[in-house]
Amino acid sequence: MREALKEAELAFEEEEVPIGSVVVENGSIIGRGHNRKEGLKDPTAHAEIIAITAAAHSIGSWRLEGAVLYSTVEPCLMCAGAILQARLSGVVYGANDEKFGSLGSVIDIRDKGWNWNFTVVSGVLDKESKELLKKFFAKRRDG
Repeated sequence: MREALKEAELAFEEEEVPIGSVVVENGSIIGRGHNRKEGLKDPTAHAEIIAITAAAHSIGSWRLEGAVLYSTVEPCLMCAGAILQARLSGVVYGANDEKFGSLGSVIDIRDKGWNWNFTVVSGVLDKESKELLKKFFAKRRDG
């Protein structure tokens, strides 16, 4: 999760919403990403999507069975769909997302009869993730 926070800090430096993600398989990071929506002018350029894509390219397969996604913030519906499609084994995240969270905060996409299920652990480095978000939005409000 600390590596995901480093990615979130990169997003902060790029004036993007500071969310970072990494994909880990067998103890090694196989994909990294941070929000790049503004820079890429792409609404799908979420940290999780970028990390999942990087991981798939890293191992040469879209099937990421056995890998775990770490994200500083609870994934949105789009990212939760990508987690299902990539067949990740688990998700670990920091802060809940009360506006877009799709692993329990707003909706919960798990256990809906999909052909794939994954574990979820929430609240890991929650405080650090929230502090970075608060700092970002305070900076935006202050001009």
